[in-house]
Amino acid sequence: MAKNVVVVGTQWGDEGKGKIVDWLTDQAQGVVRFQGGHNAGHTLVVGTTEYKLNLVPSGIVREGVQCFIGNGVVLDVHHLLAEVRGLEAGGIKVRDRLKISPGCPLILGYHSALDRAREAKKSAGEKIGTTGKGIGPTYEDKVSRRALRVYDLFDPKRFAEKLAEVLDYHNFVLTNYLGAEPVEFQAVFDQAMADVEEIRPMVTDVSADLYAINKAGGNLLFEGAQGTLLDIDHGTYPFVTSSNCVAGQAAAGSGVGPGRLHYVLGITKAYCTRVGGGPFPTELDFETEGTPGYQMSTVGREFGTVTGRKRRCGWLDLAALKRSIIINGVSGLCITKLDVLDGLTELKLCTGYMLDGKRIDLLPMGAEEVVRCEPILETMPGWSGTTFGACTWDALPPEARAYLHRIEEICEISIDVISTGPERDETILKRHPFGA
Repeated sequence: MAKNVVVVGTQWGDEGKGKIVDWLTDQAQGVVRFQGGHNAGHTLVVGTTEYKLNLVPSGIVREGVQCFIGNGVVLDVHHLLAEVRGLEAGGIKVRDRLKISPGCPLILGYHSALDRAREAKKSAGEKIGTTGKGIGPTYEDKVSRRALRVYDLFDPKRFAEKLAEVLDYHNFVLTNYLGAEPVEFQAVFDQAMADVEEIRPMVTDVSADLYAINKAGGNLLFEGAQGTLLDIDHGTYPFVTSSNCVAGQAAAGSGVGPGRLHYVLGITKAYCTRVGGGPFPTELDFETEGTPGYQMSTVGREFGTVTGRKRRCGWLDLAALKRSIIINGVSGLCITKLDVLDGLTELKLCTGYMLDGKRIDLLPMGAEEVVRCEPILETMPGWSGTTFGACTWDALPPEARAYLHRIEEICEISIDVISTGPERDETILKRHPFGA
């Protein structure tokens, strides 16, 4: 019987989802991206080769696996084709295995221009930390029913008419409100038309294809981008991304019924990181050498895959994690980067907050409340041994096992997978998501 698994980040993104998706793909016949755009960054390490992906699903490095970009993804076609060519140059066959929904809204030149101009206009404390890739403005066009979608590319006359209308609207905003330069129609049109024939063979009815894989007994793996705490509805608003990053979006963003989502794996870093602006209750000093935050930053190589920006680092926040477990209906956790904590003499876990004089045990909604939260920290002993590359539970130091047990106890959920390094085999399996 077919089994479908959804992989989501439970923090502010960058939890190590790419490696886990790649690792799980040996049990899947299809891997699906269902939200976000090329603001996502997934890094895979296979042997001596490192792959950096933005739009192409992480399952692409496994031979014979079909990969899908669902309708919930906003698509920069030009960027996607460059990513495809880069993978092909590295010996990965892509075009015969990558399928794209015709319903994907298109990211075009004026979207990134709007993104950058808006961020530039904000004061320092108001900046979201957007990647400037045009993700937000494209989702705005989608919900305002003025987006151009992949299927519009195949009718140049219709595309030109729609483009002229929407560009007139956005250029008015760019020039009259944001004080930026207008975007030229011809440049946008010519680029879009230049990419049409290259993308055409990859466009398919994704929903129907996924249904057919399941009907034939094949497993599907849904790959989330960003993290739950960046979700447009449930994250630390307004310091969030522009899409729904939660497990429920796997259904809407791919055209698969929610009853076909059987297991949700929540990816959780053994500590917390955040890129860009927004509240971060357990944030540490990560610039001063010799501090726990500095170790997380340097040993964990905490730099954004897309932006290259340093990630802010802090203790693992279980009050935020419990919120993510509730929102996603998480079936089991995968803890990543446990080895980054090797050598710390003591660790701290946030078990709740003090907010306006009262204790709360779940992350509240909205940045205005989260910024006032004072973390309640529980101290645990660290370990002097190494967890790097461990492949069995018993190979972990006793203190590391105690740390993981405490996470399970407070969050009332099982840790099913533990990642102890970037390689596929540097993984401890307690319960397999496809076999659960």
